[in-house]
This record gives sequence, C-alpha cells and structure tokens, in this order.
Amino acid sequence: MTHELDTSGLRCPLPVLRARKRLLAEVAPGELLRVRATDPAAPNDLRAFCEAGGHELIDSHTEAGADGPVFVLTIRRAAD
Repeated sequence: MTHELDTSGLRCPLPVLRARKRLLAEVAPGELLRVRATDPAAPNDLRAFCEAGGHELIDSHTEAGADGPVFVLTIRRAAD
C-alpha cells in the first residue's frame, strides 16, 4: 500500500516532520509513503531523514507544478 502526503507550500523542517509523523502513525513497516513537496531543501532533508531512520528512499524525482517544481519522494518504512 502507498500512502500519500502533500507538503506543498511548507518550508523546512515541516516536510520532514510531517513525513516522520505520518510514517510512525499510519504507515506499517514495509509500506510506502509518497511525499510531495515544493521546498527545494526537501529532497536532501528527506534523504538524510531516511538514512538516519533506516528507511529506504525508493524514488526521487521532480514534476512541473503550477507554481514551480514539485519534488516527489517515495519512502519505504523500515521494519521496527
């Protein structure tokens, strides 16, 4: 199952904090969380978050949004 989290418009550190909260509260180990963010720091911040927490960054790409780039990252939650 893939969960979705849209953090568009939020600035650092909120995308990472929201992703962490969603992962721990709603995403089972092994499931995926797809995060959409507009903050240019989000890809690096979420990559570091994954490395620190043992989560796996499955995919990271950029899409064109109405107001600029949208960063889309897919994270697999680590086993507890």
